[in-house]
Amino acid sequence: MTTRSESSRLPDWLAAALVFLASAAVLVLEIVGLRLIAPYIGITLETSSAIIGVALAAIAAGAWTGGRLADETDPRRRLGLLLITGGALMMLVPPVVARAGQELTGAGAGGVLLLAALAVFFPAAVLSAIPPMVVKLQLASLSRTGTVVGRLSGVGTMGAIAGTFLTGFVLVTLVPSSIILVGTGGVLLLTGAALSLYLRARGTDRRAAAATLAVGVLAAGLTVFGSRLCDVETSYHCARVVSDPERPTGQLLLLDTLRHSYVDAEDSSYLEFNYTTAIASVADVIAPTGETLATLHIGGGGLTLPRYLAATRPGGRNVVLEVDPGVAAIALGLQPPTDPDLDLRVVDGRVGLGQHDDDAFDLVVGDAFGGLSVPWHLTTQETAQEVRRTLRPDGVYALNVIDYPPADFARAEMATLMSVFDHVAVIGTAGALDLSTGGNYVIVASDRELPLPAVEQRLSERGSLLRIRSGADLRQLVGDSTVLTDDYAPVDQLLTPYR
Repeated sequence: MTTRSESSRLPDWLAAALVFLASAAVLVLEIVGLRLIAPYIGITLETSSAIIGVALAAIAAGAWTGGRLADETDPRRRLGLLLITGGALMMLVPPVVARAGQELTGAGAGGVLLLAALAVFFPAAVLSAIPPMVVKLQLASLSRTGTVVGRLSGVGTMGAIAGTFLTGFVLVTLVPSSIILVGTGGVLLLTGAALSLYLRARGTDRRAAAATLAVGVLAAGLTVFGSRLCDVETSYHCARVVSDPERPTGQLLLLDTLRHSYVDAEDSSYLEFNYTTAIASVADVIAPTGETLATLHIGGGGLTLPRYLAATRPGGRNVVLEVDPGVAAIALGLQPPTDPDLDLRVVDGRVGLGQHDDDAFDLVVGDAFGGLSVPWHLTTQETAQEVRRTLRPDGVYALNVIDYPPADFARAEMATLMSVFDHVAVIGTAGALDLSTGGNYVIVASDRELPLPAVEQRLSERGSLLRIRSGADLRQLVGDSTVLTDDYAPVDQLLTPYR
């Protein structure tokens, strides 16, 4: 029994290429979409879930609509136009996200879903309408339904895999996200135009294709020549370096939406942020100036603290674990390292931590948490136990955490360290410690009694207004907060970002 004439079928290679291209483009968009929205709402489990969920919804909507249109009209009239429209919409994603992101920075779940939809839904839905139309064209006989559907479904899956690997392993390391979308959109535009000519689309479709092509060219211009939020797109962050107008030698490193590090290019002892002042004060007490100190830094950022320790304690050891090679390169450029004891390693913090011997360090500094992006595997009891293993018997762990009222994540992290170390204290502003404003919490932990009076005195000498909570006062703050483990660490749900 015949459903369509053989003459209406596309060559098998062309049918496979169209399905492969459309499916690959959807996955390119999904991965790059996550990177585009991260500067505004961070990379959290909710962000990733929103992008994946919206992409799946777009694929479902596109496939459903494409199948229906294939039954109502000749697919040959629409395939080229769908490719051109999908390409044009893909090119429009960067400027649209940039504009919407400014209004949705730090948004709640609804804002996250909206920004994810703007980044992914419309072009993904249009491109997902292509496979069912190609299937309809290729079904010349009902006796081949299983073969045709199965083959093209497999080709589409391979296209999705290729788009995923190509983007994640190659493209994001070579070019900015906006250029990836412009390039992919351009391929779709050219393919759609060529396909329309090949299939001799009717005049009305050609006019629509020409108009959509013009929109695509305009979108490419907006994307390429429009303002960019990032100076550099690293493997994990949108990074910018901003000069301090009030301090000629001061430079501020911004990662996504967070003021991450401040570096004075000529004075490594200068500390701008409260949390660096707190950790430096702890270091000053456990190893007075001039004494050597072996320190492991989990998270490098702008290398502010490693440089401070190298400048004030020459001859010590500073091992820095930074997962992002782009951030490491930027940090080295902020102030060329002159201390041979600065050992910067590009490696995940948990992995790098496990590579060190027992009793290797006097101080471990945890500075890998952002305001909107927290690597959960560095928050757990098991990580704290690994830190304890690498510390000498009188060593200290100083962990910087950012959270806002009710500070469920910060309090859970305090509870986690309290479950591992014998002595724990937290340093922060009065507003952070009474949960009225939040901000940075520097949690200090050790198996020896912490020299808190000396730390308070050092903070006072620096003119800092930071306070310390410990003992029963700290236990009251922590309450019955959850202890985070590798098996259960709902960090993204506990975290309250700044709005």
